[in-house]
Amino acid sequence: QVQLVESGGGLVQPGGSLRLSCAASRSIYSINAMGWYRQAPGKQRELVAAITSGGSANYADSVKGRFTISRDNAKKTVYLQMNSLKPEDTAVYYCNAFLRRLGAMQDYDYWGQGTQVTVSS
Repeated sequence: QVQLVESGGGLVQPGGSLRLSCAASRSIYSINAMGWYRQAPGKQRELVAAITSGGSANYADSVKGRFTISRDNAKKTVYLQMNSLKPEDTAVYYCNAFLRRLGAMQDYDYWGQGTQVTVSS
């Protein structure tokens, strides 16, 4: 059973920083794209940032210049460095990975359990 384990959420003041981590574990053959999504109360889940296995990244317009996504392929981990946080960044952040588990014939989407990020004074 593939697991995506997230960490790093919490409460931070406006203008502060947080770093989210997501580690993929158990029986993984390869990982293609990885990314972070978020969902605020009453809103749809939206893409925040994504990164390919080769390191190419794309971002939502609302976080460009403030957030940085990166990955460590050897550790099967993706990170999201969030700087200059705003109250509107408050949401549950979900890790996503398009990967192939051992023994599978194709890649599938997997999701983490979500981590709460609250930006408030």
